[in-house]
Amino acid sequence: MTAHPADLAPDSALDPSPLSGSPLSGAVLRRQRDRESSARTYARSFPIVPVRAEGMVIEGADGRRYLDCLSGAGTLALGHNHPVVLEAIRRTLDSGAPLHVLDLATPEKDAFVEELFATLPRGFADRARIHFCGPAGTDAVEAALKLMQTATGRRGLLAFTGGYHGMTLGALAATANVAVKEPVAGIAADVTRLPYPYPYRCPFGVGGQAGAELSAAYTERLLDDPAGGVVPPAAMIVEAVQGEGGAVPAPDSWLREMRRVTAEREIPLIVDEVQTGVGRTGAFWAVEHSGIVPDAMVLSKAIGGSLPLAVIVYHEDYDGWLPGAHTGTFRGNTLAMAAGTATLRHVAREGLAGRAAAVGARMLERLGALRDELPVVGDVRGRGLMIGVELVDPTGTPDACGAFPAAPRTAAAVRAACLERGIIVELGGRYDSTVRLLPPLVISDEQAETVVDRLADAIATVTAPRLAGRPA
Repeated sequence: MTAHPADLAPDSALDPSPLSGSPLSGAVLRRQRDRESSARTYARSFPIVPVRAEGMVIEGADGRRYLDCLSGAGTLALGHNHPVVLEAIRRTLDSGAPLHVLDLATPEKDAFVEELFATLPRGFADRARIHFCGPAGTDAVEAALKLMQTATGRRGLLAFTGGYHGMTLGALAATANVAVKEPVAGIAADVTRLPYPYPYRCPFGVGGQAGAELSAAYTERLLDDPAGGVVPPAAMIVEAVQGEGGAVPAPDSWLREMRRVTAEREIPLIVDEVQTGVGRTGAFWAVEHSGIVPDAMVLSKAIGGSLPLAVIVYHEDYDGWLPGAHTGTFRGNTLAMAAGTATLRHVAREGLAGRAAAVGARMLERLGALRDELPVVGDVRGRGLMIGVELVDPTGTPDACGAFPAAPRTAAAVRAACLERGIIVELGGRYDSTVRLLPPLVISDEQAETVVDRLADAIATVTAPRLAGRPA
């Protein structure tokens, strides 16, 4: 979730809502409000107290049930408490295996590495090395940046508009969101920001394939311009589908151009697959759609089977670290490796990436039809089960590409209306005006239809009075 401080409600407005009407829910939420930091985000959006969960369903302390289209920001590839994950955890606990041994080799780690490498793109796994990082994706981004700085002897970084890579200092520098960077002086001094293809809000004002071609041409000419101001960088980091940026897929041809441009200039290419990996986009890894072979991949979220785990996998030529050059106390999470192994194996065995492609295509088709019915739906996009519905103000003035102004307040109202209807969705994209769907790969056909129906009803209900000139 991309935070926009000016749009967030003050703490005084965060008392438990009617959705959390049980005494337990109200007390827990009040204590959270009084004790946790102002940086909390999801707790502001969803005033519920989950007590049980299975598959795609979360049950709150008040007995209400919700279809979870957030899935731990994409972490829960198999949904909540999947039997294969629980069995792997129980088996590991019952075995007496050490749960924490720093970076020592264990059978659980060996099995995880074997299973992970079996899923990696052809041509990459053969000469790859893996490094276990701290437990979050942002830790792995930090490791990848440090690795390439060490290998190249350079400092600079190429990153993209709309990108999100984490909240620690190096990852935050690569992240594009201005609001979270402004309080940190000098955070992006060594980052060159490049235009990411975004057809609906094209940075060049042309849209479509032409916008992607201009982005590629601009990048190449800027890097080759002796007066372009760009010192040879240590790496380029990119998402094949921008997640927090609003579920914006990069065209495959553009990604191939970024691979060519970086390879010809000996710039390592890092692909951030923290949210796109493990079948989410309809391929096991999002880079497979374009066929590119990156120099490094950043992996987290779903690879731990719902438990904290993050790694980087990279070409062995960049393995120039000295012992202890990048460490982390919790990079030996035995339970996460066991759960991750079970998840990777199940996704591959059951063909869940292909199912994500098929179900996602049907959801995109139905949601796309809403553009003709509801003028507040400006754009519908995504890949696999990584879907975004961008809401706009159709009474505003469109830009050169015909895109209407973003409607963050409408999006927030739609999110709340979805929660009332038993659907958990989150926002992202420019001004948090995109409703994002990240359901688990095990979503049933019936659940997919229900999500689309209730989201459509929420949008129609929230926006009908506004379009009629009445307050919502």
